[in-house]
Amino acid sequence: MPIFMIGTQRSGSNLLRLMLNQLPEIAAPHPPHILQRIMPLAESYGSLAKDINFNQMIDDVCKLVELNPVPWEGVMLDRKDVAARCRERSVVAAFGAVYDVMAESVKASTWCCKSLANINYLEEIEAYYGDAARYIYLYRDGRDVALSFRKAVVGEKHPYHIGNEWGATQRIALKSRKHIDPKRFYNLSYETLTGSPETAMRGLCEFLGATYNDSMLDFHESDEAKRAASSSELWGNVVKPVMTDNTNKFLREMSGVDICVFEQVAGDVLDELGYKRFQTKVGETKNFTADEIKHFDAENQRLKQEVLSKVDPEDMKRRDQQGAHIKAIKDRKAAASV
Repeated sequence: MPIFMIGTQRSGSNLLRLMLNQLPEIAAPHPPHILQRIMPLAESYGSLAKDINFNQMIDDVCKLVELNPVPWEGVMLDRKDVAARCRERSVVAAFGAVYDVMAESVKASTWCCKSLANINYLEEIEAYYGDAARYIYLYRDGRDVALSFRKAVVGEKHPYHIGNEWGATQRIALKSRKHIDPKRFYNLSYETLTGSPETAMRGLCEFLGATYNDSMLDFHESDEAKRAASSSELWGNVVKPVMTDNTNKFLREMSGVDICVFEQVAGDVLDELGYKRFQTKVGETKNFTADEIKHFDAENQRLKQEVLSKVDPEDMKRRDQQGAHIKAIKDRKAAASV
């Protein structure tokens, strides 16, 4: 029963995965984002029916895991073993195989992948795992998500861009939950998770068929939390108890103009998820002009550069290792096509 978190980053996924990782039956490691990074490159391998292509893909997936900024402690990825675990020759199969190895290494009966971008590959996941897959749709008020991204080293920075991305992702999730059996699809808001963590975890454990343990609320004391926090400023809060006052921060820290822009591009999703609008009316949207979007783009780039100028060089170095690996895969494809 593989478990997939889906949604948008900056919505509490690290908090939730560390809580789940406290359960002995569930392994929830920091994700190397295998599907997000390798699936777009799948065609570059050629036919995976050929051993040389399949083995290259397996090696690339394993290297991506080995370069993860938060290491998978004690996990050894034997390429032949990983390949043998694949029920078909596909990226999804390789992804599942390395997670299976990870779970076995900690004697867990299943695993949870918290790479929220997996929402873009539900068709492939469903095709491979079928009814065995379980989904946790973790969502958060998009305006607080936008505020969090504003300070993060990753992602877009302007509310126009974040609103568009957040809205698109939630629409996929909302559409998917209409078609996937509710027994396999669980909805959980960040606000519920942080406002009533024990109640939220008991409900989630019931959905997963797992046994709730009070240690889930002590996630911040775990070695895994300490490793994550030391790997990047992005995850510094995971060594603190649940932050119960971390909602509606946008009302204090975002300008009315920025809130308005966000609501105009993603207000329909805020409405469907039950979040109150503050600067626009329900149903209100706006088609921004080319000049307005050009201004948003310039401001988005400026804010990105501002954040990057403050990033810890060691933090960036750890991230660059995976980035360099993906670049090498792309370069290999380019060289082969010459």
